Amino acid sequence: MGRVEVVAAGESAWSWEQSRAEGPGGGSVVRRILLGSQLRRLRESRGITREAAGYSIRASESKISRMELGRVSFKARDVEDLLTLYGVADDSERDALLGLAKEANVAGWWHSFGDVLPGWFQTYIGLEGAASLIRIYEVQFVHGLLQTESYAHAVVTRGMPDAPRAEIDRRVALRLERQKTLVSERAPHLHAVLDEAALRRPYGDRAVMQAQLRHLIEVSEHPSITLQVMPFSFGGHAGESGTFTMLRFPESDLSDIVYLEQLTSALYLDKREEVAQYERVMERLTEDSPDPAETRDLLRGLLQLI
Repeated sequence: MGRVEVVAAGESAWSWEQSRAEGPGGGSVVRRILLGSQLRRLRESRGITREAAGYSIRASESKISRMELGRVSFKARDVEDLLTLYGVADDSERDALLGLAKEANVAGWWHSFGDVLPGWFQTYIGLEGAASLIRIYEVQFVHGLLQTESYAHAVVTRGMPDAPRAEIDRRVALRLERQKTLVSERAPHLHAVLDEAALRRPYGDRAVMQAQLRHLIEVSEHPSITLQVMPFSFGGHAGESGTFTMLRFPESDLSDIVYLEQLTSALYLDKREEVAQYERVMERLTEDSPDPAETRDLLRGLLQLI
C-alpha cells in the first residue's frame, strides 16, 4: 500500500493509507470528487455536521469526510439518505446526483493492472484520463505519455533492476495503455516541456535513444501536442524545483491540480495560490524554451549526436 499526501480544496494537507478496497482505482476518480464536493456543499448549506450526516447513514464522521473528498465509492442508499437529510426533494436533482454516484462506481480500465499499480498512482491515472489539458515539466527522462515501448522498458528496468521480466512487461503495458488517451476522441491537449538533460541521459542502447528522439519529433507534429525542450544553453531557469504535472478538467466544478510524484507517494495540490505559482513557472518555461518548430530542430541535432 502506498501513502498519499493530498492538499484538497478547503482542506489542509492530509494523508491516508490506501487499501485495494477503498483506493480510487476501482472507479471514476473525477466523478467521485465531483459528487463528494456537491454533497459537502449541500450539507454545509443546511448547517448539518459531519457527525449528524454520518449518523443518518449509519456511518462515522470520518466516513462522511472520505465521501466528501472522493476517496471512497458511494452506495446508492447512502446517497439517497443524505439527499433526504439535506432537503433535496426535487426528483430531477436527486436523479442527477444518483446517476453521478452510479458513474462514480464504474471501474476504470486501469483496475486490471492492480497487481503492478500502487494505490497512490491509481488516483493520478484516473485524473490524467479525465483531464482536458495536461501540462508537464520533466527533468529525469522523457515523460511516460511520450515514451516508446523500448525506451519505457529501459526506464522501468533501470528503476526496478530486481523485478521479474513479467512484472516489467506489465508496467510497460500500463504505460502504453495510458498513451491511448492522446489519440482518443476526447483527447486532452498535452503541453510538455522536457529539460535537455532528460534527452541526453541514456536509457537503453543507441538504437533505443534514436528511436525515442524520432518518436518525439513525430508526435510533436500532432495538433493536440505541444512539445518544447529547455536547452542547456539557456542556463538557470524557472523549473529549478523539479518535475511537475498540471491537470485541468472540462468540469467547471473542478480546480486545476498540480501533481508532484515522489518515490513511494504523491502530492496533489489544488489550492489556488499554490497552483498559481506552478502556473507562473510553466508560463516562464514556455516563454524561455524554443518554440515547437525550433524544438524539432534541436531534437534533430541531438539525434545526429547519438
